[in-house]
Amino acid sequence: MIIILSGFNGFGALIEDAFSAFDPDLKITPRYGKVFNYHTPEFERALQIDGILMISEVLEENALLRFSDRQVPAIIKGVSEDFRLMTDMDKLTFSGSFRLREDVVDFITLGSGLSATLGARAGFVQPIEIHVPRRGASVNMANIAAAFRMMPVQIGGVFSLNQAELDEQMAIIPIELARELFSYETEVSALNIKLEPGASVRRVRTEIQRIIGDDFLVETRFEQQREAFRMLQIEKWVTFMILTLILLIAVFNIVGSVTMLIEEKKDDIKSLRNLGASNQVISRIFLYHGWCISFLGAMSGLVVGTLVSLAQQHFRFLRLGGAPGTYSIEHFPVVVQMADILLVFMVVGLISVLTVLYPVRSRLRVRN
Repeated sequence: MIIILSGFNGFGALIEDAFSAFDPDLKITPRYGKVFNYHTPEFERALQIDGILMISEVLEENALLRFSDRQVPAIIKGVSEDFRLMTDMDKLTFSGSFRLREDVVDFITLGSGLSATLGARAGFVQPIEIHVPRRGASVNMANIAAAFRMMPVQIGGVFSLNQAELDEQMAIIPIELARELFSYETEVSALNIKLEPGASVRRVRTEIQRIIGDDFLVETRFEQQREAFRMLQIEKWVTFMILTLILLIAVFNIVGSVTMLIEEKKDDIKSLRNLGASNQVISRIFLYHGWCISFLGAMSGLVVGTLVSLAQQHFRFLRLGGAPGTYSIEHFPVVVQMADILLVFMVVGLISVLTVLYPVRSRLRVRN
């Protein structure tokens, strides 16, 4: 149980690390519609709350990317310069470098899957063309191209988040270029917020939500990736329940041991009764014996499971198969949490106590 739960904790930490490198501490999005203007008195007060270190503007829309003879629909994410300081894009960019704008040249950073589909790499001289429909423009079938706006951008780099949905669809460009493409002025689709070290995420989130009202969503990092974390937690606790059922079956060994012990000691039980011992005293003797068996087994399992998990967590001796670099991680991730150890101890202890009670009471009642 300890090893399995620690393994799930490890994968959870791995997912959290991947998200934390890209997702902000807090994210403000409109509850209705796609964009909003945050230059209002309410937002001005909300963004002055103690604990906020910086904000980054984000504007997301769908577009068509074209490179050479290939074209792919993609999610264009326009970001401000603060986005570089808020996320760890330099670490996530494995080819080229993360750049937004240098002098008059705009750059695009592609997801790894999108880069492979387009056949575009960092350092290519040929630019990528971004095609988007003009807002409010009617389509003339005689000249369909007039209903679209096209902007060429240079390839700055290629990033990987190990998330297929984003790696295969997302491209990052300067927010100024995104506003020009999609015909917006100061609107944004989201505000990313980075908090000061040690600041309470819950407190800042609550205060911002109170000030700006229910027309906006203020999401923590966990809420931004709610589905991924929820599925991991469901898998973890379903596995825990299955292991508990297996434990219930295995614990009947104790039932058999205690039952056989009572049968072997029937002469001793008779002698104790002749000496004046009550059923309660005799039952307590066998209960303590059964609980000692359970306690020693539980403690042995907890110690061994914890030691094995800690060894894997610190020394990483159990590695994934395949050649080095095949996977994004080379070893099985494990994180030991005290809450899991206490939970397993309580569950095993409760099952053991209830299991020993049945054979002792039923067999002694029969012997009586």
